[in-house]
Amino acid sequence: MLQNLGGAHLLVIVFIVLLLFGAPKLPGLAKSLGQSMRILKKEVRNDGEATPDSPADPRPDVR
Repeated sequence: MLQNLGGAHLLVIVFIVLLLFGAPKLPGLAKSLGQSMRILKKEVRNDGEATPDSPADPRPDVR
């Protein structure tokens, strides 16, 4: 599907994005997209591990 995407197609897509979002909003859009990707990578990397924020066993130790 993406093999037929050439330079002219990419220019049209960029032009449409500029029309939809406007030039002033694009840096904020790119920043939020980057933050989302960073969070996704972090969550995928820590998928099977327990982090300090989330313990492996959420139940309290009652004896």
